Amino acid sequence: MKVLLIVYHSTTGGTEQMARAARHGAATESGVTARLIPAAKAGPDDVLASDGYIFATPETLAAMAGLMKDFFDRTYYSALDRINGRPHGTLVCAGSDGTNAVRQISRIATGWRLRQVVDPIIVCTHAQTPEAILAPKIIGNDQLDRCTEMGRTLAAGMAMGVF
Repeated sequence: MKVLLIVYHSTTGGTEQMARAARHGAATESGVTARLIPAAKAGPDDVLASDGYIFATPETLAAMAGLMKDFFDRTYYSALDRINGRPHGTLVCAGSDGTNAVRQISRIATGWRLRQVVDPIIVCTHAQTPEAILAPKIIGNDQLDRCTEMGRTLAAGMAMGVF
């Protein structure tokens, strides 16, 4: 059984909805187990025991969330040169842009020598005021469908041995 690890942090619920949708998509594929773990609880053993990854983060001050950075800080060297070639995808829930968060995760994944096998998904909520930024988020079904498809695609490719 292959393992797809989905590591996420969510402050207002948007990123968690996206990560759960990806897990739902992965669950449709036999031969793959999708593990959904908050970034604060995920560790090196989780990374090493997995065959593929989805990293999901909110955009926070034009960057990935601090707890996602903490996850990478705590796991990076333990996994370095031990997970080369494994597939990954990225989900970002952004208020305005999200590209820098994608870029940061991409650089880390490149250092780990992971293979990006699906395009990153950025869901823009357009939250621009303090009230809107801090408010709970509801991600639309069309966007969640994209996240579901990412999970399904990664899991299918892993199950078939394509990646």
